[in-house]
Amino acid sequence: MISLLEYDFLRNALLAGLLVSVACAIVGTFVVVRKMVFLAGGIAHASFGGIGIGYFFGLNPLLSALAFSVLSAVGMGIAVRKVRVSEDSAIGILWAIGMALGVLFVGLTPGYVPDLFSYLFGNILMVPTQELLLMAILDLLILAVAVAFYKELVAVCFDEEFAWVVGVRTQLFFLMLLVMVAFSIVMLIRTVGIVLVLALITIPSVIARHLTASLRKMMFLSGGLGFAFVVGGLVLSYLLDVPSGATIVLIGGGTFLIAEGIKGLSKWWTPPASRP
Repeated sequence: MISLLEYDFLRNALLAGLLVSVACAIVGTFVVVRKMVFLAGGIAHASFGGIGIGYFFGLNPLLSALAFSVLSAVGMGIAVRKVRVSEDSAIGILWAIGMALGVLFVGLTPGYVPDLFSYLFGNILMVPTQELLLMAILDLLILAVAVAFYKELVAVCFDEEFAWVVGVRTQLFFLMLLVMVAFSIVMLIRTVGIVLVLALITIPSVIARHLTASLRKMMFLSGGLGFAFVVGGLVLSYLLDVPSGATIVLIGGGTFLIAEGIKGLSKWWTPPASRP
């Protein structure tokens, strides 16, 4: 493992994995508790529109994806609350529009788009230093918002109606949470890609939720699990010469299945409580 750190691209990959794990620990916990995984998926796939626009206008695709993801997140949040259509319908429509815009602008871009595949399926081994700086800035923003408005975000996630009754501006904090989701998705695009982005947001947090009832402990456990998945995926992808993003997700998925299997067996072996 130490010999792998001799390579700059692997050091960048590990640092990217650490930064991504922090974002996923915070945002993923809120997403899982709030049960808004499908909404996060809609934002992730809509971000492809920003990548296509970036390529067409000669911009940094990750920066254009960031702007487009934030706008999509706010748009989805407003559509879910204000437009008289069901939540899944609004998300599905905006999801499709974002993907279609991405395909359209990529098709209109002159010449060949060389690394589009890495945005769809990720390539953590190709994260440049300037993108690590962007990830660090987004991490700090997510951490700052979570610390400053922790009680309000928790209230919105657990009981939004009660939070509104006691004076919490639920609409504002719901949109704020969606923007945090957009930030984490942009960080994950380079790591596992748009197609697999939901895995690192949800899997570590779901496993952590089985281990603790404390939200803060859930975030710490989720961050540790996410980084372990990244390190394990990097090592296996290096040794087996397989795609890193898919390997990271498969390790996370395998861990989840093992955890669920152990949980199921423990319930099966535990004798029923004695009746009075």
